[in-house]
Amino acid sequence: MKSRISNYSPLLLLPTAVCLFFLASPVHAQVPDSAYSASSLKRLSLEELMNIEVTSVSKKPERLNEAPSAIQVITSDDIRQSGVTTLPEALRLAANLQVAKVNASQWAISARGFNNVLADKLLVMIDGRTVYTPLYAGVYWDVQNVMLEDVDRIEVVSGPGGTLWGANAVNGVINIITKSSKATKGLFLQAASGNQLPWMANARFGGNIGDKVSYRIYGMGYKLADTRLVEGDGKANDSWSMAQGGIRVDYQSSSKDQLTVQGDFYDGFPNPDGATAVVVMGGNMLARWSHKVSDKSEWRIQTYYDHTWRDLRNGFTEKLQTLDLDWQYRFPVGKNHEFTWGGDLRRIGDKKHNLELFAFDPEQRNLHIYATFLQDKISVIRDQLDITLGAKVEHNSYTHYEYSPSARVAWTPAGKHLLWAAVSRAVRTPSRIDRDFTLSVAPGVPLIQSSDMVAATLVAYEIGWRTQPTATLSLSVSPFYHVYDKLRSVEPGPPPTGFPLTFGNGVKGHTYGLEIAGNWQAMRWWRLRGGYTFLKKKLKVKEESDDMNNASAESNDAENQILLQSYFDIGKQVEAGIVFRHISKLPQPVVSAYSGLDLRIAWQMSSFLELSVTGQNLLDDRHIEFIPTSPSARAIVRSVYGQLTCRL
Repeated sequence: MKSRISNYSPLLLLPTAVCLFFLASPVHAQVPDSAYSASSLKRLSLEELMNIEVTSVSKKPERLNEAPSAIQVITSDDIRQSGVTTLPEALRLAANLQVAKVNASQWAISARGFNNVLADKLLVMIDGRTVYTPLYAGVYWDVQNVMLEDVDRIEVVSGPGGTLWGANAVNGVINIITKSSKATKGLFLQAASGNQLPWMANARFGGNIGDKVSYRIYGMGYKLADTRLVEGDGKANDSWSMAQGGIRVDYQSSSKDQLTVQGDFYDGFPNPDGATAVVVMGGNMLARWSHKVSDKSEWRIQTYYDHTWRDLRNGFTEKLQTLDLDWQYRFPVGKNHEFTWGGDLRRIGDKKHNLELFAFDPEQRNLHIYATFLQDKISVIRDQLDITLGAKVEHNSYTHYEYSPSARVAWTPAGKHLLWAAVSRAVRTPSRIDRDFTLSVAPGVPLIQSSDMVAATLVAYEIGWRTQPTATLSLSVSPFYHVYDKLRSVEPGPPPTGFPLTFGNGVKGHTYGLEIAGNWQAMRWWRLRGGYTFLKKKLKVKEESDDMNNASAESNDAENQILLQSYFDIGKQVEAGIVFRHISKLPQPVVSAYSGLDLRIAWQMSSFLELSVTGQNLLDDRHIEFIPTSPSARAIVRSVYGQLTCRL
């Protein structure tokens, strides 16, 4: 069936036509002061960047340079200057993430190793909504889209976050935070086209209703072209189309109370196999009420509903409905204690339409998660030494109670230095594939059957140093040592056949590594940012296990990776951005090391109109980034596209 979205390509002409109309019209001389201009899009200074408030480390606002964790922030400046067009591409800008493009619609994304298309040790949130599928305890990246123009920042925490965020926040947390509708007033139009981006069109309008209510509505869509087959020059026929729209409303009833209501709806056709496109549809609605009691006390309550539907076009379908209620309360106790307490209630209705030989038993399952956490930040020496102790207790439908305690120490010997250390425990709870999946070679002849797999565990030891020795330079260094147990294994059945296979917890091991990140304001008009990651992984089969993969199936990780992003002004109307990355060899299956270079040049044609050209993967005509179990490996090719942007 031909993708319906392929018929939307005329929408590409709409932003272009509107922009050209305003460019040719005398009205453009009367653009209001609130309109975007080259000066209003100026980049954050390094001092402003280090003072950005982040919330992913402690579930409260704190300045980036005071956050005792291996956290990196991708700002709206970083995204715009890079020229990326999709959310997974934007995540490449975090040096502490492993990001590999598999084909036109699939990505392998993780932190601190264990990367895979089905990576299951990374918690991802979009505006507080957990993006999660109980099918494999990971993320469907082909349906995670946001208007990148509206992203305020992306907070990337490498290392466990289970004490605050719960199960699956094992190796890291990604928190994608979009701008308040108060910051997105006016009309935004964007259109792009190129050899690997046949068309892209974005439109958004924001405004006010009275003095206390602001809103925005948006629509976006794109089509990504085919990747290439590894052998020969043939196309993989895996092109991907997507359309999405949504609304956000913010109500500031007083200086202490704020209410946010937002929702998104999407329809897409990823085609990773290059055969028949998968149909994906869904949407979400979220409401959040925040109340500030005092400068040191506040509470927040949030609820969301998320609906996802996937049709693999072979008879197998998945319908997923998630309803979540989350609350938290931060308050001081005495002069030296700051408590944060909260909880979460989540119901996930997961319904499959099974095939005869490929099935989940039961076909429909309602999963429930109940959790509560308590964290105490103890000020031992005011403004110099803090100790944070916390724990989360979570009940799930498979393994019942799981515990995630942590202890963290932060020492600020001088205003420009932060030293920290942490010990944490986190768990990865079983997914439906782990517990309910069955595969048969013929009716009544199982090849894989359901199991009683339990949660995998991590105990992490981390230390870190963050410093800003000068007004133009910042640096962070984060060594870590992770100890894993009860990782997934594939256990043979009884002799003589060795079938059916089951999933077990027969693998253990450890990883260790180092993450370095920095920012340098080389000149007033020139900024550099980037980092280096080293990772070493050693896994082995436990004595009681006969893992058929010999502890090699969990992931495929590079030992070294380097990221460098540079952006600078060329005069008053032209700016350029460069992103360089190097990924060392993946060991099993072997993927050769590669380097990538992206270049964006933008010309501010007027106070509201920008023309840019972006080239991606410019150092070679094609390369492989990751080889999945299925489908076969695909080559990612060089791409060039032009983009026209209006901000009115």
